Amino acid sequence: MTHEHNLEPEVHDDEVEYESLADYHRIAALHYSQASKHHTLAAEADDQGHEEARDSHVFLAYRHKLVANQYAEMAVIESDELSDEGSAEEVSAEQ
Repeated sequence: MTHEHNLEPEVHDDEVEYESLADYHRIAALHYSQASKHHTLAAEADDQGHEEARDSHVFLAYRHKLVANQYAEMAVIESDELSDEGSAEEVSAEQ
């Protein structure tokens, strides 16, 4: 990969602890943003005939998209669990 195709440092969130639903949404958005950047760089590399750089960016874009989808899914699941707990509490309060 050439210097003209470098991005900002990659996001490594292995050691970050998430405490809120908003955190899941933020990290999903961050990974979707990184995927977008890699797709743009893949297109530029393809335009210039740099197959290795293109393939590398395509892989990284796909990987970021998968991670983003996982965080988006966790946000939905957590949101559903909170909704279910709220519904259960409302039912018990009514009885």
